[in-house]
Amino acid sequence: MIEPGTVLVVDDTPTKRYILSSWLRRAGHQVVEANGGEEALRTLAARHVDLVVLDVRLPDIPGYEVCERIKANPATAAIPVIQVSANAITVADRAEGLERGADAYLAEPIEPAEFAATVEAMLRYYRARWRAELMAERLARLADVTLRMNESETFGELLTAAAEGSAELLGRFSGTLALLPDGRTRRYRARPGEPATAHPAAPDLLDRLARMVPKETTRTHVFTLDADTWRTLMPDVQLEGLSTGVLCRTKNSRGPIYLGVEADPPLDTDEINLLRQLGQELALAVGALRAYTEEHAIALTLQRSLLPSRIPEVPGLQVAMRYQPAVDNVEIGGDFYEVLPIGERVLVAIGDVEGHSLHAATVMAELRHAMRFSFIAQVDLSASLDLLNQMMRRYHPRMTATLCLVLIDPATGEVEVANAGHIPPLFAGPGCAYHSLGNLLLGAMPEEYQVDRLKLPPGGTMLLFTDGLVEDRSLSLDESLENARRLAETVEDDLEDFADRMLESFGAGEDDVALVVVRREA
Repeated sequence: MIEPGTVLVVDDTPTKRYILSSWLRRAGHQVVEANGGEEALRTLAARHVDLVVLDVRLPDIPGYEVCERIKANPATAAIPVIQVSANAITVADRAEGLERGADAYLAEPIEPAEFAATVEAMLRYYRARWRAELMAERLARLADVTLRMNESETFGELLTAAAEGSAELLGRFSGTLALLPDGRTRRYRARPGEPATAHPAAPDLLDRLARMVPKETTRTHVFTLDADTWRTLMPDVQLEGLSTGVLCRTKNSRGPIYLGVEADPPLDTDEINLLRQLGQELALAVGALRAYTEEHAIALTLQRSLLPSRIPEVPGLQVAMRYQPAVDNVEIGGDFYEVLPIGERVLVAIGDVEGHSLHAATVMAELRHAMRFSFIAQVDLSASLDLLNQMMRRYHPRMTATLCLVLIDPATGEVEVANAGHIPPLFAGPGCAYHSLGNLLLGAMPEEYQVDRLKLPPGGTMLLFTDGLVEDRSLSLDESLENARRLAETVEDDLEDFADRMLESFGAGEDDVALVVVRREA
């Protein structure tokens, strides 16, 4: 036997309506009666009905038309309709009824057993169909929530997506808890159709929840708590009844996550499975984002350790340096810069080893230290680049790098420039322009590196940067370089402000950015 339902009996004959209703009540169903088509449609609009028993011959609207209108309305289209008639009993009548939307057609006289079996079959089929459609809709929503969680770039976005998604998916008040890399436990909660809000949580809250789970349990455990228990855990909890939640751990997680919803009315099996699935997805997303955050922090720490820790004090020269990591790149890049006093002069260098990897960072470190070493015995830009080119071709034959060397005498303004395939220095200020391109990049093939000699006037500013500053998939490199040149026509009195403006104008991109600005004091 199936669970009884609410059945609407539509017939203009009171005796017939009474007989059909008595059969339905005897089977345990709740019965609602209507004596015409208009009353039947108003009843369907006002209350929930599981099935309609509809007479074909009605005084106001023909039963066929009533059936069509029921099926045409999205709100009632899924309600099964059984048409009955004592007059329209031919094969053509039955065919018309079924063609115009009826799910079953019974001609009178009707046997009580046949009528009861037909009602039960219709309810069984349509409830199974309703459950399947509901599950399909929920699975689609689950996929959408999972996608939103995986696209989250911060833990706040991730926990917000989980709280709002579970509230939307299950139509219940929802909350989530997670331990973040900074050691804090974060709590978010949401009601259906409302944005999630963040709330403080005790540091040991997840541990206390975990102690409520049997030690021999799997990594995912579903359990139900009453409101009093929750209030001992979180005094500001807004629950009045039961709540059902899932505590999930991943294989390498440092702590569990919790995702729970109100359990009034209790969750059915499908809802519990959805909650478990969503909890598992949240645990995986938290673990992935935690690993990404930690790896990114390690990469940045290592990257910065390979760059100069401070700006050297050089009489007669102002210097500003910047390093900006790529937005979404965990791996270490090969961008570097150097400002190195050599006697009365200053070497300014900027370079970029191809690729993003630990190997690229290793090659970058070797190149930087080899460059510093090359200036111990002699100060010859061409000879240094030739030595570095030989080193790259011998020890890293499948790698290339760009490097621009600028040697400045602050007292006289004399400047030497040697460039191995790097973006040329940009002389900033009114009428600013790039210097000449220079020679081949390091590691490609033997090359004679030329040294250009020029003057940097008092108050003159020179800007060097890596290609990450100007790279834009929507623009050619020439267009991006011209944008940088126009921006550099104005130079702030404070070089730090100028460096910040150049970075902010292009924003964080897909590649690391190294930038050095030098100004000869007036």
